[in-house]
This record gives sequence, C-alpha cells and structure tokens, in this order.
Amino acid sequence: MTNESHPFFDEIHIEQLEVSSVIGVSEHERKTPQRLTINLSFWPRRQTRDMEDKIDHTINYAIVAEETLRFVQNERVNLIETLADGLAAHLLKNFPIQKITVEIRKFPLEHAKYVSAIVTRSAAAG
Repeated sequence: MTNESHPFFDEIHIEQLEVSSVIGVSEHERKTPQRLTINLSFWPRRQTRDMEDKIDHTINYAIVAEETLRFVQNERVNLIETLADGLAAHLLKNFPIQKITVEIRKFPLEHAKYVSAIVTRSAAAG
C-alpha cells in the first residue's frame, strides 16, 4: 500500500500540553485542581499537499491547543477515560479532523511516573 492511498497519512501532534482540572473519584482528589498533560495526534481532512502552505487551509494547532485547555478546565468528570472521550468528540465536532488520538496523563501514584487513558476516534463519514 502506498502512502497516498492511506487515508490518515498526514498528522499533526501536540505533546504534553499542561492543564489543571478538577478530576477524580475520591473527595480528596476533587478538592483541588490536578495537573494533567495531554497528547493529541490528529489527521486533518485535507492532505498537506492540498494546503498550498496557507494556515487557513489547515488546522491551526494553536487554536486546537487553546480549545483543549478551555474544554478540560471546564469539565467536571470523575475519570480521565471519560475526559479523553469527551475531548476527542468535542475536537472532532469543532475542527476539520478526520481522526484523533487523545492521551490524558494524570500523576496520582507515588511509585509511577503517570497513569494515562488513550482513546482514538474517527469522524463520522459524510
């Protein structure tokens, strides 16, 4: 299979976007906002060769990052899995993205670097 026939070839990635959010199951976890890091990989509907080197022909990653921060700061959920799923759906709805992978990292365990939830979602056809 050639790269041109692969529908998700061109990818934009944002690594370790930091945000604070009230999240967690226990009352202790929900007392104060916790630091989260978010990794996003998304595949624009347009391929790079069709963008003509113009920002308005692609997805502005700075705006995606701002929207991600806004969404996560405003959500009040228990699980990072729920947050990752909601964020993926929100970004697919609001940007011309055909596929997205969202990883949310949380730092609750003393003897582990982090715990994460990873979801991959695709836009509905049509």
